[in-house]
Parts: sequence; structure tokens; C-alpha cells
Amino acid sequence: MSDNLLQNINNPKDLRQLDINQLPQVAQELRDFIIDVVSKNEGHLGASLGVVELTIALHYVFDTPDDVLVWDVGHQAYGHKILTGRRENFHTNRKLGGISGFPKRSESVYDTFGVGHSSTSISAALGMAIASYIKGDFNKQHIAVIGDASIASGMAFEGLNHAGVTDANLLVILNDNAIGIDPSVGALKDYLTAVKEGKNHKDNNMIKSLNFDYSGPIDGHDIFAVIKELKRLQKIKGPKFLHIITTKGKGLQLAEEDQVKYHAPGKFDAYTGKIHLKSEENLPPKFQDVFGLTLVELANKNKKIIGITPAMPSGSSMKFMMEAFPNRAFDVGIAEQHAVTLSAGMATQGMVVFCNIYSTFMQRAYDQIIHDVALQNLPIIFCLDRAGLVGEDGATHHGVFDISYLNCIPNMIIYAPINEIELRNIMFTAQLGLKHPIAIRYPRGRGVIQNWQLPFEQVEMGKGIQLKNGSKVAVLSTGTIGNNVVEALAKIKNPNLFSHYHFPFVKPLDEVLLKEICMEYDEIITLEENTIIGGFGSIVNQFSSSNKCGILIKNLGIPDHFIEHGSVLELQKLCKIDAVSLIELFDSIV
Repeated sequence: MSDNLLQNINNPKDLRQLDINQLPQVAQELRDFIIDVVSKNEGHLGASLGVVELTIALHYVFDTPDDVLVWDVGHQAYGHKILTGRRENFHTNRKLGGISGFPKRSESVYDTFGVGHSSTSISAALGMAIASYIKGDFNKQHIAVIGDASIASGMAFEGLNHAGVTDANLLVILNDNAIGIDPSVGALKDYLTAVKEGKNHKDNNMIKSLNFDYSGPIDGHDIFAVIKELKRLQKIKGPKFLHIITTKGKGLQLAEEDQVKYHAPGKFDAYTGKIHLKSEENLPPKFQDVFGLTLVELANKNKKIIGITPAMPSGSSMKFMMEAFPNRAFDVGIAEQHAVTLSAGMATQGMVVFCNIYSTFMQRAYDQIIHDVALQNLPIIFCLDRAGLVGEDGATHHGVFDISYLNCIPNMIIYAPINEIELRNIMFTAQLGLKHPIAIRYPRGRGVIQNWQLPFEQVEMGKGIQLKNGSKVAVLSTGTIGNNVVEALAKIKNPNLFSHYHFPFVKPLDEVLLKEICMEYDEIITLEENTIIGGFGSIVNQFSSSNKCGILIKNLGIPDHFIEHGSVLELQKLCKIDAVSLIELFDSIV
């Protein structure tokens, strides 16, 4: 092997100085570099390995950053980051103070659009292309790279629909590997499979019918073929569409064989690919598994129960329901709006629908929650996984807005369990026949109780719970962040000064209990893993003001700025809601 080429590539200009015949070596070195770093530091692996050749070809052919390159979602952008000046810092990927795991405009001029959620690339690149056209810059190139799972989303089709009637200089590259985080689903996936297998005649092409210049499918790992086609398309004006076929996890055999597991495998052996398994013996369960296993248990007895998830069967553990009751559980693809309104339609027919959507992705279906569910008062059970700070995925993925954006909606119930047993019991209670929609928010990661599969108990609606009695200060928490209060109060100097109340129901609020608290204590401290603005604390403040309680209230939670990436504990510390910060606060009160 000749000298290492990658170590001398500090930006795409360096890459373009190489002879085209040197690029396969660059591809191998880039793939090895990604595998080596991610094996030690964790992160999104398979997606970036699958687009190594495409990434090199794009920066080799196009004059980035003057030509703009937009990556959809961004799971696949590690190679892009390494080739655009961040090779030396790549070991800090997703760490506190390090580079982001996703493209981020403030990080690099090569990151032309910040991403993290799917299906935004076509609209963003089209907006850039139209702006260039208006400014008279007719030679500037605008490229959107989108996967076959993301392109099935409604927003991607909205972008395609608009682009097809413009003169915008836009190139959409479909990275077709038949998988997102889980295998792609739906009729469009079947159509693309038929195209790959040559079963669709070229004239019967839905992309062409949208006025795109379509080419492909081509082998996305043949770097010479990709470069040749990109150079041809570079000379064509207007909307263009290149269909490439890739293998997610390319270059690491185990990652190719198990693409779901190696999407983000954790730490693994860089040579063999074998994942370093963490011992799960005697550990509490993951909240997602409590949801998934409880849902199957309930569905065994209640034949009306339906499970719906938008492209997250593994991440939400809806996979258990899909395996046990394949006719009553649905992965609808990356289509949160559709998932919510599909649930609404089923609810009108008497079905008991558990719609599981990550808190951060529920933001994408806000109108549907209001217009299709709450306005019609349909009793859908929304299970908001990954509520609160999620850690290394960072600002695009933290589920810290849902209390604020749901609380203002009439008819909506909001519930945040403090542990696995409460999650299990509210799921049981909800399927007995609620009269309103409910959102159950719970965090990423593990709970606190090993023996959680206890007999179901019905939850009394709208009731708060006193966990500890004290004389002076009442600490009010909602959700699992309350466990930090429990830990802190066990270690402070004057524990007898503090009472602790858990408010699992944010809405309806236990106003009777809250009025008693306002009358009995000198001070209230509220704690939540949601934004302070509009959150649980704000609701308590409003109650106190409306009832002229006149009590001192301090609100703790997520401050009014976007929280970056790092471990959950590090981020809680930044927000001063970790147990150590709470101990310092409580000890300062005399």
C-alpha cells in the first residue's frame, strides 16, 4: 500500500488534486478511519459506510462549499465531515464540546443546512437553488442526498412536486439501500425494488413524470461510474434525479449482514466488527422494552388494541407487538403526520390505538394532534419515547418541548411516570376506556426497578403523590427526573426541611393537592426535564398567580436555549438538574 492519502486531505480542494485512480484507496482509508473511530467512541456507523464512494465523488466533482451539498437526516455524513476539515477532531464526535453527530451550519461552511430529522433535504436544497436562480447565479450546483426511507415521507414529495415545475438547478440523489434505521416499508419501497430488478420499464417512471431528468440506477460503490454520471449531470440544467444503489454497512461484513444492529452499534471490535456487549444482568429494563412488552401483554386480552409507529419498530420496541400481532401493529414509515391521523381514523371505529412516536418527532405532527385528534376528542394513547434529554444525538433529538406544546391543547391528558411500574399501570388504565387523548412521556434508557412486571393497578386520574414529608420547602417534580430529587434528598444536610411531591399528571393538574402545598410551605421548587418556558413549572406558576397564593416558586428545567450533545448526565449537569446540583441547591436553603 502506498502512503496514506487521507491524512493529507484537509479539505475537498486537497481531494481534487488527486488522480481519479487514487480515489479507491481514499475510499478504503476513509472507511477504515470511520470504523476505527466509531468502534471506540460509538455513533452512527452503517449509514456512513454505505456512502463512502458517493461522498468522495461529490466532493471530487463539485466545487464545495460554493456548490451546496445537503445531507438528509445526517446519519451518513461522517465521511463528509472527515473530508471537510474535521478529520483531526473526529474523535470528539458526539462528545460534550466536540463536533456534532449531524451536519450543523455553525460548525462548518461545508454543512450548508442543519439536519437531524428526515426528509428536509429536497425542500432546503430547492430553496437554495431558487435563491441562486433569482440572484442570477445559474451555474451554482445544489445537491440533496436522501435515502429511500426518507424520500417516502410526505415532505420529500412536497419538495419533489414543487421542484418539477421550476427551472432550479437541483440534483436529488436517491441513496437506495432498502433500509433506514429499520427496513424500509411501503409501496414506494416496492416500486424502487422493482426498478432495481429491472421490472419497471424506463417509460413507467414516477420520477420522470414529475419532470425530473432521471438517471440510474447505478452502483453507488463503483466510484468511477458515480463520478462519470455526476460530471454528466453537472452540465444539465433544471431538476435532475440520480438513483444509486448502495449497501448500508459496506466494508464491514457483520454490519452488512445485520444492518439494523449496526446502524448505531455502540463499541465494537474494529477488525472483526464484533460488538462489545454490555452486561445486562441484574439491570432494570429499558423504558422502551417496558412499553413494548406491556403492550403485548395488554393486546393479548384486549382485541381492540392497535400499535402504530412511524419507522421506529426497534427503537420504540413496537417490534414485540409486530411479531406477536402482525395484523394489529403497523410501521407506517417516516410519516409522523400520517401515523397520527391514521390513529385518529382507527379510533373513530372503536379501536384502542397506541401510537408510539419519539418526543422530538411528534413535533412533526403538531397540526394533526390538534386538528385530527384533540379537536375531535379521540382517545388515542400517544407514547412519547425519548422524552427529556437524550444525550449524544444532541439538539435535534432532545425531547424537551412536549409538555409545553401539548399543555396548551384542550382535551389532552399529559402523564409522566417516575418509573417502569407507573408506565405499565398508565398503559393499562388508558386502554380501559379514557374519554380523551393522552400523551405518556418517558425517557431514553433504563429505569430504576428490576422487578417491574407486577400485576396491573388502575391509576387514579389527575392525582399527585407525596413521596417525602418535610417542614419548609416543597419540591414538585414530574417524570423520571424526580429520581434525582429522591437521590439528592437522601444526601443533604437538612432533609427534614424538604417535602417531595411527584406530579405524574401534568394535565389535568392536581389542583387540590397544589393548593394544600401553597398553603403549607414557605417555598416551592419545581423540577422537570422539559423547557422551563411553558412547562410544568410555568403551569404551577400560573396556578399560584391565579389563586393569589403569594408563595415563592423556583423553576428548574431546561433553559431557554438549545442544549447541545453530550452524555445525559453531563447535559443534566449543564442544566443544573442533576442530583449533585440539586444537593448544592437544597443545602443552600436554610
